[in-house]
Amino acid sequence: MAAQTGAPPQLEIETRLFIGGEFVESADGGRIPVINPHDNSTLAEISEARQPDIDRAVEAARRAFPAWKRMAAAERGRLLLKLADAIEADAAYLAELESLDTGHPIRDTRGLDVPRTAATFRYFAGMADKNEGSVIPVEPGFLNYVTREPIGVIGQIVPWNFPLMFTSWKMGPALAAGNTVVLKPAELTPLTTLRVARLVAQVGIPPGVVNIVPGYGNVAGQYIAEHPGIDKIAFTGSTVVGRKIVQASAGNLKRVQLELGGKGANIVFDDAPMDAAVNGSAFAIFHNQGQACIAGSRLLLHEKIVDEFTEKFLALTKSIRLGNPLDPATEMGPLTSPGHRDRVLSYIEVAREQGSTILTGGKVPADPALRAGCYIEPTVVTAQPSDRVCQEEVFGPFVAITRFKDEAEVIGVANSTQYGLGGGLWTRDLQRGHRVAAAIRSGMVWVNSYKRVSPGSPFGGVGQSGYGREMGFEAMHDYTETKSVWVNFDANIPPFYKRP
Repeated sequence: MAAQTGAPPQLEIETRLFIGGEFVESADGGRIPVINPHDNSTLAEISEARQPDIDRAVEAARRAFPAWKRMAAAERGRLLLKLADAIEADAAYLAELESLDTGHPIRDTRGLDVPRTAATFRYFAGMADKNEGSVIPVEPGFLNYVTREPIGVIGQIVPWNFPLMFTSWKMGPALAAGNTVVLKPAELTPLTTLRVARLVAQVGIPPGVVNIVPGYGNVAGQYIAEHPGIDKIAFTGSTVVGRKIVQASAGNLKRVQLELGGKGANIVFDDAPMDAAVNGSAFAIFHNQGQACIAGSRLLLHEKIVDEFTEKFLALTKSIRLGNPLDPATEMGPLTSPGHRDRVLSYIEVAREQGSTILTGGKVPADPALRAGCYIEPTVVTAQPSDRVCQEEVFGPFVAITRFKDEAEVIGVANSTQYGLGGGLWTRDLQRGHRVAAAIRSGMVWVNSYKRVSPGSPFGGVGQSGYGREMGFEAMHDYTETKSVWVNFDANIPPFYKRP
């Protein structure tokens, strides 16, 4: 354990790696400072995993794999249920730690992040013994059945924006399917994942099944992607890094699953339910300070309702309460790191240079209590579809408004980026809702809502947003290999080379 300067004294923060069922220091003693983005104080210094630590973790996972694979699926499910229960019992601690580490408001970590994490583990606990195969009708005298088997050791890289929730999205299906994991949380936000490691040990998940190795992406992440002892890598993060993951995976042709960037189009038609669309659009972009790959960062408004919608949307935006994420009244906290805050501020300058009008926000708050942290005012600008701020992922509380004339035009605009992760539309016309949802090139589409997720619903994208799916039956399939077995049960069927 390390001394903490920015955390409440009642929080005992785990700072070591979790390998082979034990918390251990890194081989070379390297440390990574973890900050509280509210005031940039240091929460802890954690052990930094490098190549020797990854080797230890992979070795532990490989040792644990045969027994975990053979374990009755219902027993694996029982252990995951116990983990879900333990997360719920630890909810207050996890919510506070997640808010401290990420800047995510406590009202959301309590109401969304922790419950969703427990729900995901519980869902995949139930899936463990439902990973069914099939029987294929083939020629008489033969039985052909297909089974789904675990892949082996899975390398998993979790991003910094929803670290607790994404830990469950990655670990849940992998473990339920019978794999073992080496998981690297982001160096910026590793603390709740390390807390989950403690709960993994407490509920009796065997040593080596789960290994947690925080480290820098260009060292630990790169080595996980390259490692010959890892059979699949599942990565959530930027498209730029995703391409590097694919290149690094080529050594042993490991399976790759990527959930990458997005530039969500949020379309409001002239017949939209206005108040619901205004509130839903604000949640689409400002929840978690806009630090979400599925954020509705392009707000496409029909020309007939631009003025009315914008007036209401700006009034709501200006009313959002910024503040300490531990304050239950806070609706938007700080961005997660100083570097990312500066990146988002740079895009505001890009918008100005390209002729956008800053309708509100666009700067650091004036409140002295917030200036010491990583805060940015929620920002709304006007922009054209070809502008950089409409083509590149800003990943902050920044939304660009563009007007459109008709359905054909807005579908073209919605599909005009390299991404295809999530998008939404608001309309009272049921036929239009289905028609436009079908036309949007995206892995997920919401109609009269935005950013709804469920453990049973597949999550993922197309194009430069990656491939493979989190959650649902698709996730279980992505963590298994298909095996086809042929059985000849008719002794009268002659062999192909029959001798007289």
